[in-house]
Amino acid sequence: MAAQNIYDDPEFLAGYSTLDRQVRGLDGAAEWPDLSAMIPDITGQRVVDLGCGFGWFSRWADQNGASSVLGIDISAKMLDRANADTSSSTVDYQRADLDELTLATQSCDLIFSSLTLHYVKHLERLLSMAAQSITPGGSLVFSVEHPIYSAPTVQSFDTASAGHQVWPLDNYLIEGERETSWFVDGVIKEHRTVATYVNTVISTGFTLERIVDWGPSAVEVRAHPERAQDLHRPWFLLVQATRTTD
Repeated sequence: MAAQNIYDDPEFLAGYSTLDRQVRGLDGAAEWPDLSAMIPDITGQRVVDLGCGFGWFSRWADQNGASSVLGIDISAKMLDRANADTSSSTVDYQRADLDELTLATQSCDLIFSSLTLHYVKHLERLLSMAAQSITPGGSLVFSVEHPIYSAPTVQSFDTASAGHQVWPLDNYLIEGERETSWFVDGVIKEHRTVATYVNTVISTGFTLERIVDWGPSAVEVRAHPERAQDLHRPWFLLVQATRTTD
């Protein structure tokens, strides 16, 4: 069965392109300061960007000294824009389904992925392949939609009897597909528990370095009061791991 490629849907892509993180790039991604702090010095490193989208991180890696960058995405339309916005000869883009992707053994030093792995159906296969492709001592850094966010049958806030807003968590331990409406109906994501993400990282050949349940800080809430409700549940799970040295 072919992977879902919702990002080539014109209606979805039109809506997605209006997001602050797609208009302003990494500066518009609120979690970027915490996620970037997990990335080691990439000077002279070979970098792979899984789910590269418009190429924001791929270009950042190139500008920060990577010797080569390979951005991979399933969306032809996103890769078209990534290519149009990228002028460096050391950045290449490739169209591929991450559930079928194969990279050469020890062909990179860092694999990065932003908000993509929750679309991947066979996570263990992908991370096992990643472990073989990263040099021992190299790094894996990724973010996903937080499982507390992805678990509920209805992914929206509710109002408790006392009048305050709550995030109704259900089905947390029931892993698998979640169908949601996001710009269009029928967007499919894969829900996994935090334990599944962590244990899969460890079992496929990585040493876990750090995880972050990411949500807006108090400073951000003061600057953006509308984000106060987001203190009730994290947006993203951020993960930093090192390829276990043989």
